[in-house]
Amino acid sequence: MPATPAPRRLLAALAALPLLALAACGYGSQAVENKEQAIAGAAKVDGLDSVKIGYFGNITHATALVGRHEKLFQKELGGTLAKYATFNAGPSAIEALNSGSVDIAWIGPSPAVNGYTKAGGDNLRIISGSASGGVKLVVNPEKIKSLKDVKGKRIATPQLGNTQDVAFLNWVAGQGWKVDAESGKGDVSVVRTDNKITPDAYRSGSIDGAWVPEPTASKLVAEGAKVLLDEADLWPDKKFVITNVVVSQSFLKEHPQAVEAVLRASVKTNQWIEAHPEQAKAAANAQLKADTGKPLPADVIDPAWTSVQVTDDPLAATLRTEAEHAVQVGLLQQPDLKGIYDLTPLNKVLKAEGEPAVDDAHLGVE
Repeated sequence: MPATPAPRRLLAALAALPLLALAACGYGSQAVENKEQAIAGAAKVDGLDSVKIGYFGNITHATALVGRHEKLFQKELGGTLAKYATFNAGPSAIEALNSGSVDIAWIGPSPAVNGYTKAGGDNLRIISGSASGGVKLVVNPEKIKSLKDVKGKRIATPQLGNTQDVAFLNWVAGQGWKVDAESGKGDVSVVRTDNKITPDAYRSGSIDGAWVPEPTASKLVAEGAKVLLDEADLWPDKKFVITNVVVSQSFLKEHPQAVEAVLRASVKTNQWIEAHPEQAKAAANAQLKADTGKPLPADVIDPAWTSVQVTDDPLAATLRTEAEHAVQVGLLQQPDLKGIYDLTPLNKVLKAEGEPAVDDAHLGVE
C-alpha cells in the first residue's frame, strides 16, 4: 500500500506526544513496582537474580494478571525472582523497556509499533500474542439508535493516535464521513478522553458515546449506555490484536532461557484461563484489587471478561492492518515493521506443549 504522508502540523503534534499513543487501555504514566519471592532452593534461570515484567492493571492484560496471581510466572522462573511493574500508559512502558527498568512487557499494538519505529527497529521485539477483542462502540441509546445516527455526535476515544482512535477514524472514513484527524472535528466530533474519566463524561452528557476497550465499555453500559458495535465484528474471524508481549532486544539476546520461561508461563496461563474461565476471572479481579486497591464489580467484569479472548497467536496480520489504517487516516507515515516479531522462542514453547506454531505475517527477523 503506498505511503500517505502526514501533514507537517500533525507530525509536530504527534511528536509532542510520548511515543504517539497510549496503549490500548492506558490510564496515565506512572509505574509502581511490586516484589514477589523467588522459590527457595530452586535454580536461577540464566543465572539471573530477577526478571522484570510489566503490564497494565486491565483485563485486556488478563494473562499477566492471572499468571501473576496464580504464581505461574514465578513457578517457571524458579530461583529467579519475578519482579512486576504495573503501568498506566503505553509510553511509560516503552520508556521503561528502553531504559532496562523492565525486561518483558504486556502492551498494546500502537505503542509497540510506535516504539519500534521511533527507535529505528533497534529496541524491542514482539514475542507473543496475549489477547484479542474487547473493544466496543457504546452509545447513549436516547441519542443514537443506529450506526447512521453516529454522524453529528460527540464520540470519545482514549487519545489522539491510540489504537482505538485509529480504529474509530478508520470506521468513520468507511462510512463516507469526513473528520480532521488532528482536531477531531468534522462529520463526527472525536473527543479524546482519558479512559478513567470517560464514564464521568458520559454521565454528564458531554459525550454521546465512546469507542473504547474493556472494562471502560462495560463501565459505560453500567451507566445506561448501549453497545452499538463490537469491533471484533469488523475483523476476519472476529479476531484482532489488542495486547502483545514484547521484550527488549538486548534481554532477548543475552537471556534466551529467561524469555522462554516467561513465554512458557504465558502459554500455560492461557491454557488455564481457557480451562477454568470463572476461576481465572476471579484471579484477574483479585490481582486488579491488589494493583489498584479495588476490584471491578460483577456488572462490569462479567461482560468485559467474556469479550476478551486470550491467545498465544500475535495475530500479526491484524497488526499490519492496524498500522495501515493509521497511515490511511493520516496519523502515521508508512512504517517499516520488518523484524518487529521474533516468534522463534514462542514456537519452541508451543511445540513442547503440543500446540501449533504461529505466524509472523512476514514481519519477523531474518
